[in-house]
Amino acid sequence: MQTLIKELVEANIGKVKENEPLSQHTTMKIGGPADVLVEPNSIESLQKVMDIVRKHQVTWRAIGRGSNLLVSDEGVEGVVIKIGEGLDELVIDGEEVTVGGGYPLIKLATVISKQGLSGLEFAGGIPGSVGGAVYMNAGAHGSDMSRIVKKAQILFPDGTIQWLTNEQMEFSYRTSVLQTKRPGICIAAVLQMKKGERDAIVAVMQKNKDYRRDTQPWNYPCAGSIFRNPLPNYAGQLIEAAGLKGYAIGGAKISEQHANFIVNTGNAKAREVLDLISYVKQTIYQKYGIHLETEVEIVGRKS
Repeated sequence: MQTLIKELVEANIGKVKENEPLSQHTTMKIGGPADVLVEPNSIESLQKVMDIVRKHQVTWRAIGRGSNLLVSDEGVEGVVIKIGEGLDELVIDGEEVTVGGGYPLIKLATVISKQGLSGLEFAGGIPGSVGGAVYMNAGAHGSDMSRIVKKAQILFPDGTIQWLTNEQMEFSYRTSVLQTKRPGICIAAVLQMKKGERDAIVAVMQKNKDYRRDTQPWNYPCAGSIFRNPLPNYAGQLIEAAGLKGYAIGGAKISEQHANFIVNTGNAKAREVLDLISYVKQTIYQKYGIHLETEVEIVGRKS
């Protein structure tokens, strides 16, 4: 690992940190150390990182702003690549928006709405990056990324970069081909917007942001929705109906504001969150015969 770190540093690809606590890089403020955390400062640097990772045959994974992510207390083996500054360019050309994978989604929604472009109003309160949003087909308020992604630029583990069309991305509910068949990193996307009335667009986005603020526990560290909605049912409604709001294991607690959120009330451990997830799954199955699936991505060494 020391040889790999030395090569990464000498390649001048951006920030390289050893044994970096991932609790500092996730919205849930939970997670042990990454063996190595790399923050590439350009697409070319990211390609160099992948070349070095491939050469040393170490495991890797990419993260964005750390939402929708639960990292184990034991941390993550190998290299964690954080997509952020350096991969956050933005070009607006009429109704077409080209944006880097590291660009914050909330910021993009705000900028776009002020330009009088419609299509991203749903994303005003989603605290992830564009790359992460494309990867998981993030959505809210009856819309999602699949409605606006024209194509996505993907870096694959073999070092090749390809543009995948909307159809090739194989979007479905909270997932894409990057999760199911072709692992890769979304480094940019072209979004198709529609011209609209600026004040009306801003008003809709603000209404959505206010709704999220009023109904979701953003005053506590959390990862976003924990479970996928088992449509036509909603996970939060099932958990609330089962009387689990406020149920806690250690520092991990089911939000009293929205039952599909688990919040970190102080110094919660990933193990406590996982135990709480298991308890909820078991309870919902016993009461309703419904299997809940996690939406939050669980990564890292097993304890």
